[in-house]
Amino acid sequence: MKTLIETERLLLKEITLDDKEEMFQLHSNSDVQKYTGEPLVESIEEMEQAIQTRIYDYKKYGYGRWATFLKNGMQFVGWAGLAYLPEFDEIDLGYRFSSKYWGMGFATEASHAILTYGFDKLELGRIIAIAMKENKASIRVMEKVGMEFDKFAPYEPGSEDVAWYWCDKKLITKK
Repeated sequence: MKTLIETERLLLKEITLDDKEEMFQLHSNSDVQKYTGEPLVESIEEMEQAIQTRIYDYKKYGYGRWATFLKNGMQFVGWAGLAYLPEFDEIDLGYRFSSKYWGMGFATEASHAILTYGFDKLELGRIIAIAMKENKASIRVMEKVGMEFDKFAPYEPGSEDVAWYWCDKKLITKK
């Protein structure tokens, strides 16, 4: 496994088909998917297809969502990373962790490292993050890593407003 990002407690690497079982468990959990706006993944085949999309993103953009593991024991905890959103021409910071790892600071720890990687290694100019207004924990992570509130606006036309945050290197280095 080639590690792209290492933090005090976590290792982040590209998601591969070897991660399909863990990814399926994550994406088929209704608690985990509650605030994502995405349906539950219903089969391993569907998960494999989603992983192939992630692999394509790595090749096309040079970044993506990364499988996230505890350094101690290499336990899969979820994923975190960047995604290009062509419909908005924006790069989105996102994360999704197994509920047994919630409240341990992993989203904040991974997000700090991903923003640093995005600005320093990838030389990105701006990164956004989006969360449902009800997802207070995710919004708190965005604020803790130095992102600023931008707006309430729908993600898709006709849908409910979600919270949009943003940052650039200058903004997060103020923290």
